Amino acid sequence: MPVTIATDPERRSVGSAVWNGARLRCPHCGKGHMFRAYLKVADHCDVCGEELFHHKADDMPPYLSILIVGHVIVGLMLHLEMSYTIAPWVYVATMVPIAALLPLVMLPSIKGAVVGMQWANRMYGFDPINRVDPAQPSYP
Repeated sequence: MPVTIATDPERRSVGSAVWNGARLRCPHCGKGHMFRAYLKVADHCDVCGEELFHHKADDMPPYLSILIVGHVIVGLMLHLEMSYTIAPWVYVATMVPIAALLPLVMLPSIKGAVVGMQWANRMYGFDPINRVDPAQPSYP
């Protein structure tokens, strides 16, 4: 007997889903809001009704924002140190606030991009065909 695999006819573009998420929009329609608060993902898109509560972004957005900001700050400090003579207090007065604020500014866009990537790749509960019931235990 042949095995039939059910497929979702809808193709999901990873690029547009990540771009929509980075713009804080629904990865499906690109119009609805993804967040209901600063970093709280809405349960559903307010335009198309897409379920967004399946995401598992966890530690990836903070990791990426720290990675990006760290490279920018260190690169800037190395450039300034090699080009000019700068007192250490100038670094403390400028780089510490930048290193504290820049990740906070970047976090929503990065989290939106991660959720968009998960949606496009049908990760976790974003696959309507192979959706796992969270009430059921995963062990036998």
